[in-house]
This record gives sequence, C-alpha cells and structure tokens, in this order.
Amino acid sequence: MKTIHFPSRVLAVAAVLLGATACAPTTPNLDRSFGRSLSTLKAYQTAYPDASRNPDNPALDGVAAAEAMARYEKSFSAPAPQQNVFTIGVGGGVQ
Repeated sequence: MKTIHFPSRVLAVAAVLLGATACAPTTPNLDRSFGRSLSTLKAYQTAYPDASRNPDNPALDGVAAAEAMARYEKSFSAPAPQQNVFTIGVGGGVQ
C-alpha cells in the first residue's frame, strides 16, 4: 500500500482555511429577518390602524373607563379559589 505524504504547506493552508470558516456567521438568513415575524403579526392584529383619527368613532366615557379599570384591578386582589383536585369525579354519580 502506498502512503501519500502532504507537504506541510498544504496542511497549514488547510488549517488556516478551516479556522477561517469557524469565524463565519452561521445564521445570516435568520439574522436578516430577525423581528419580521413580530412586525407581521402586529400588522395582522391591527384591523383599522387609523381608528383614532376618525371623529365619528365612539369613545369610552370616563365613568365607564374608571369602572372597567376598577373591575380589572379587583380581579387581581381576590383570586378565584382553587378546586380540590382529589375530589374531581368522586361522588355525585348517577346509580
């Protein structure tokens, strides 16, 4: 069997080229479109972006807005009681 000996220059050039490829970015396509999906989803969720400029747009009055905010804040002060998971499906069955 014949062995092939590479000159040391070839090995050095190969090592440099291999090392240079390790520094190359691996995700240029992903980085180029970073954040595009969020912008697209926000645009899809906006039905009518100029609604605030429409003078005929009915607005929420201050009393209704204050009551809505009070109900929203109250929902966090008293959380709903948790059910006992051990009694689910026990008893109350039809015989």
